[in-house]
Amino acid sequence: MEEIKIKYFTDIEKIAPLTKGDWIDLRAAEDTILRKGDFALIPLGVAIELPAGYEAIVAPRSSTLKKFGVIQANSIGIIDESYCGDNDQWMMPVIAVRDTEIKKNDRVCQFRIIKHQPSISFETVSTLDNEDRGGFGSTGTN
Repeated sequence: MEEIKIKYFTDIEKIAPLTKGDWIDLRAAEDTILRKGDFALIPLGVAIELPAGYEAIVAPRSSTLKKFGVIQANSIGIIDESYCGDNDQWMMPVIAVRDTEIKKNDRVCQFRIIKHQPSISFETVSTLDNEDRGGFGSTGTN
């Protein structure tokens, strides 16, 4: 099991080890009141030292829009291993789609740690020699 250093900025509930699934919940570190259309950086109360060669993908939980009326402004966030200083607190940029309140300790987003993209090269070809699937955004069925 990989051990990762984490610093907490407030007395939020600690990140629990995974028992199922691959994504780890993150919590709001303070109460935040938003009006429809507001932008905010929600502090997540942690700085994490990721292992060399890894990065974290931060995304909303599936219930975030329904529960809190916010969308993540950058769709997903990428945090690389260089963002590991003593004051490099993780944040979630959000836009409110309705008036809302997020309370300290609310689970607002999640993350997973992945290896960096390997070095790759691209070869230009005139055909891919595969069957077409049926159109972008489609499995080929109605």
